[in-house]
Amino acid sequence: MADQPQDEMRAYRGRDLLAGKKALITGGDSGIGRAVAVAFAKEGADVAIAYLEESDDAGHTAELVAAEGRKCRVFPGDLADPQHCRDVVERTVSELGGLDVVVNNVAYQEPVEDFLELSDDPWRRTFSVNIDSFFHVTKAAVPHLAPGSAIINTGSVNGLRGNKSLIDYSATKGAVNALTYSLAQALLERGIRVNCVDPGPVWTPLIPATMDEEKVADFGKQAPYGRAAQPDEIAPSYVFFASGLLSSYYSGEVLAPLGGETMPG
Repeated sequence: MADQPQDEMRAYRGRDLLAGKKALITGGDSGIGRAVAVAFAKEGADVAIAYLEESDDAGHTAELVAAEGRKCRVFPGDLADPQHCRDVVERTVSELGGLDVVVNNVAYQEPVEDFLELSDDPWRRTFSVNIDSFFHVTKAAVPHLAPGSAIINTGSVNGLRGNKSLIDYSATKGAVNALTYSLAQALLERGIRVNCVDPGPVWTPLIPATMDEEKVADFGKQAPYGRAAQPDEIAPSYVFFASGLLSSYYSGEVLAPLGGETMPG
């Protein structure tokens, strides 16, 4: 599987479901994050995207958002740094004029074939990016979120059933699910909805960057659909959770687009 990911939402038509909303998307430079940013823009939202260092990718996402007539702010930096997480939220509020939707989507993975190969540094890095940043971004965002706002976390099917070559990554994604359930309860009185999207295999730039050629060639074939999803196929899940019109009664939910597979558990 060597084609470029489909993450520009070219066939998607918005219905003003997020008109006037302001959204922050971590890991928004490419893949699912890019598709979500463009979908939100097509629905009428201004967006800010936080990313590590992929400035060309982030710039392209910003161009796609601007083509829909919406603002896009780009914030490079390491979301493993708690202060950077807080700064990204404050800059989003300042530069967009508010905050209504938070998408915690940034992720890091480093596969190993043998558990004993998993060392301390990758373990800590994976947790710092994949779960600690969700906590720090969310904590900084909550004081700015009015009733009716939404927090959407990106999990993974690996957080539901585990993955022997992605032990640390799977552990963080299980933690994302637990964080979602707990925050949904904790923020209920504030009127903030908290939900999670747990995709199966998705063809994103993270895959060829972290897997060997043989695994890349077979990636997603285990799904009943016989292929990985494209980011464009996952992004509408985020629109659903972001829109109060569509999901006002949903909080503490995990939506798992798995390509025909029954969700584990």
